[in-house]
Amino acid sequence: MEAVMEKNIDWGNLGFGYIKTDYRYVSEYKNGSWDEGTLTTDEKVVLNESAGVLQYAQTCFEGLKAYKTADGKVVCFRPDLNAKRMADTCKRLEMPVFSEERFVDAVIKVVKKNIKYVPPYGSGATLYIRPYMFGTNPVMGVKPADEYQFRIFTSPVGPYFKGGAKPITLRVPDFDRAAPHGTGHVKAGLNYAMSLHAIVDAHKQGFNENMYLDSATRTKVEETGGANIIFVTKDNKVVTPKSSTILPSITRRSLMYVAEHYLGLKTEEREILFSEVKDFNECALCGTAAVLSPVGKIFDHGKEIAFPSGMEKMGEVTKKLYDTLTGIQMGTIEAPEGWIKVIE
Repeated sequence: MEAVMEKNIDWGNLGFGYIKTDYRYVSEYKNGSWDEGTLTTDEKVVLNESAGVLQYAQTCFEGLKAYKTADGKVVCFRPDLNAKRMADTCKRLEMPVFSEERFVDAVIKVVKKNIKYVPPYGSGATLYIRPYMFGTNPVMGVKPADEYQFRIFTSPVGPYFKGGAKPITLRVPDFDRAAPHGTGHVKAGLNYAMSLHAIVDAHKQGFNENMYLDSATRTKVEETGGANIIFVTKDNKVVTPKSSTILPSITRRSLMYVAEHYLGLKTEEREILFSEVKDFNECALCGTAAVLSPVGKIFDHGKEIAFPSGMEKMGEVTKKLYDTLTGIQMGTIEAPEGWIKVIE
């Protein structure tokens, strides 16, 4: 790709919020099929007042990033997994699947058209990519919509943590994130709507996030409102909760691979009893936005669990995981085959 000048943006002071870019992708589903899709400069969505998304929250989304690597390429990280996860979500929500091939192609098209908004290497900033889908036609009875839009917009965002990732505090809430046979394993908008009261309440109480337990028994660790969780044992094994109601985080799956194949650590995905948590050495949240967020303390109804890694910096193993995965993403460490999609 020919050299392209970046936009005149103060990359070092970007927050994590929406900034309009030049183009977005739109495809419409009508009469049982998707149209060929188009790129548009219009960021407005016009809907009927009785649209399925407005009445019954029939909507889902994904999140991924484009960024510049050390050698100046613009790349995305494992977009095929976002495509697969959205397809799984659509099936669960009775929405039409947007093919995985078209999903990746649409991501590439949008990034190419907004290439000037991809921040420079080393700035800590990235171009956030938000694919999403929603029911558009009027719906009165409780049933799936007949018409849908699949859209992608982008926004340049700063690093999730300015000045480095300081360990955060979690609390075990009285709220549940997902029902035992509900939608916790897919990226439905309604999951996030349900979590808003719990996170606002956590912030009021002085905590950064909620650590949800399984709603059936309230004895096993699940995830937080927006991220999966990993733990490191005292003998440096990387352990992550296994549950049918956890969203399969692409970052978490990548970290577990990195732990085993790059760092030579033992890994395990299994049910984790909350009673075990006090015995772990390190804890961190993982997701697209921050990659890894170290956890220093967990509060459980007045009882405090403090991890040996402390409240000042990432634990030793967490830091190695973070450095290795971000090195793979930024092109300073060789990536496993198929992980990096170059935008050409």
